[in-house]
Amino acid sequence: MPRAMSNAYLGAIACGLLRPAFFVEAHFVSGPIYVWSGLGQIVWNGQTWTGVGSLGKISTIEEGSTVEAKGTSLSLSGIDPVLLADVLLEFQVGLPAIIWLGLFDASLVLIPDPVCCFAGTMDQPTIDVSGDAATITVNCENRLYEMNVPANRRYTQEDQQRDHPGDLGFQFVNSIQESQIFWGTGPGTSNNL
Repeated sequence: MPRAMSNAYLGAIACGLLRPAFFVEAHFVSGPIYVWSGLGQIVWNGQTWTGVGSLGKISTIEEGSTVEAKGTSLSLSGIDPVLLADVLLEFQVGLPAIIWLGLFDASLVLIPDPVCCFAGTMDQPTIDVSGDAATITVNCENRLYEMNVPANRRYTQEDQQRDHPGDLGFQFVNSIQESQIFWGTGPGTSNNL
């Protein structure tokens, strides 16, 4: 998918020495969190992003030439197992997750307007506890995944009332299901032609 990139961003790509960083915005019950793949804090897009360094991991982000939902996964390791219950209470399936790819210039200043490389929703987390630390992995589904979910809507009076209460446009749909309707001449009539 084509993306709008600033001239400074394109120049950083063309220079041959890339200094990339990922920025992840993940929404939870109590609100969004903002983390990035470096160390320390950085301010971008009106938010303060906390660095997770090597504790965070993003699986491969894929795109193709066909219309197909391709997801990714986010992992955070080094979590105290005592805090797992709190983490799970904060999680809700279907909340948004957005990943941006940012680049730094030669003086390690973030080049404006990182590019969005993934936007979707979070799915059920997976927890791996080993020793005194835990790792949480959250699968993220692309918005195209919703194409596989059936609409479960019908052309009935009941379904019409969900969206437009009082509308009587579908009130006779059930009564005409088995009706025989004759167009022109019916049985027992003669044709005048």
